Amino acid sequence: MLVKEFRVMLPLTVEEYHLAQLYGVAEVSKRETGGGEGVEVVKNEPFRGHALLGGKFTEGQYTYKIYHLKKKVPAFVRLLAPEGALEVHEESWNAYPYSKTVYSVHQLSPAKWQAVEVVKVDIVNDPIRPEDYKEEEDPTLFKSTKTGRGPLRGTAWWAAVSLGEDLGAF
Repeated sequence: MLVKEFRVMLPLTVEEYHLAQLYGVAEVSKRETGGGEGVEVVKNEPFRGHALLGGKFTEGQYTYKIYHLKKKVPAFVRLLAPEGALEVHEESWNAYPYSKTVYSVHQLSPAKWQAVEVVKVDIVNDPIRPEDYKEEEDPTLFKSTKTGRGPLRGTAWWAAVSLGEDLGAF
C-alpha cells in the first residue's frame, strides 16, 4: 500500500492557524455538503476529561465527521470500491493550542510508518492546475493588511516569514 504524508508550510502563528483551521473547516463543510456528499458533521460538542498531551489539556471541542468522497473520484473507482471505502471518518479534539485528529484511513503500525513517503507542499511554487486556480487565494498576490505579510515570492519565501515560533500540522 502506498501511503504519503503531505506537509504544508504556512506563514501563520499558532493563534492564526487556530482561526484559519476553524474557518477552513466551516468553509469546506459549507462548500462541499449537499446531496449526500461532502462533510457530514455527526458530533460537535465540548469535551471534558479526555486527556491530551499527557494530561496537559483536558477540555475543548470534540468533533466527529464523515467525509463522503464518492463524487470526488472517477466513475471506475466508484465501481471498484467496496461499500464505505470512499468515506473517511475523522475524530478531532481541539484544546487550543493543542489538537489531536484521528483519521480511520491508515491504522498503521510504527514499522509501516517508516515506509511512509513525506511530500512537502510549497504553496507558492508548486504548480496548480488552471481549473483549480483562484486569484483571490493566490499567495503570490495577497498581502495581509492585518499582519503585513505577503505577497509570498521566491523559493525561500518561508525564510522571509519570521514568526518566532514553529507550527506543525500533519
